[in-house]
Amino acid sequence: MSDRTLRALIVEDEANIAAGLKLNFELEDFEADVAATAREASQLLVSSRGYDIIILDIMLPDMDGFEFCRRLRASGNLTPVIMLTARNMPQDRVQGLEVGADDYLAKPFELAELFARVRSLLRRLGWEHRNEGAAGGNGAKLSFANVEINFDTHEVTVGGEPLELTRLELDLVRYFADNAGRVISREELLAEVWGLKNYPNTRTVDNFIVRLRKYFEPDPREPVHILSIRGAGYRFVPMPDVR
Repeated sequence: MSDRTLRALIVEDEANIAAGLKLNFELEDFEADVAATAREASQLLVSSRGYDIIILDIMLPDMDGFEFCRRLRASGNLTPVIMLTARNMPQDRVQGLEVGADDYLAKPFELAELFARVRSLLRRLGWEHRNEGAAGGNGAKLSFANVEINFDTHEVTVGGEPLELTRLELDLVRYFADNAGRVISREELLAEVWGLKNYPNTRTVDNFIVRLRKYFEPDPREPVHILSIRGAGYRFVPMPDVR
């Protein structure tokens, strides 16, 4: 990471929480802006020179955080997002991650935990520059069949045509690529990609697999790259045996 000052956008309508977060980010040597509504946050995102992290409350007065995050990702903005919420149901966490959030923290929370998660996300920005030699890939790139993925720029093409993937979809593909040929259980995928340990609803993984097969398989009904291993999980095969 460079020596420049990191910048945080805090989207929070409770003034005392927002002020406390702004103060603590500044104590951590961040520049911090605060928006009390989704509209204010959108204006700051357009007018600013960019942010390194977004802290996003779900319960906003003009738009819920899920919809704001979905629109943020649809616009091509890939700034890491940590969602804050008073709701701590597992399905809320899954929804947040599915619309493109990177992490999820329930109120009340410890500041030490929040900043540990912030530092972890900022470290992850360099993740795609590691793990050189992943199966089927070349550093930050993955090629198989007619699919080209650049994890650094988040550019994906299938048969030369661009395809938009969410950050979570990209993380799932990257985990498969880094573990190509190995059978991976649904529980492992939930823990390592979603960050959900001991989460009982593994159907979440199956839904994402259906989406990836629609994107990448010549015939999603007869997959040759993302295989179901009965009773065990899934296996990614970049170069299937076509004999």
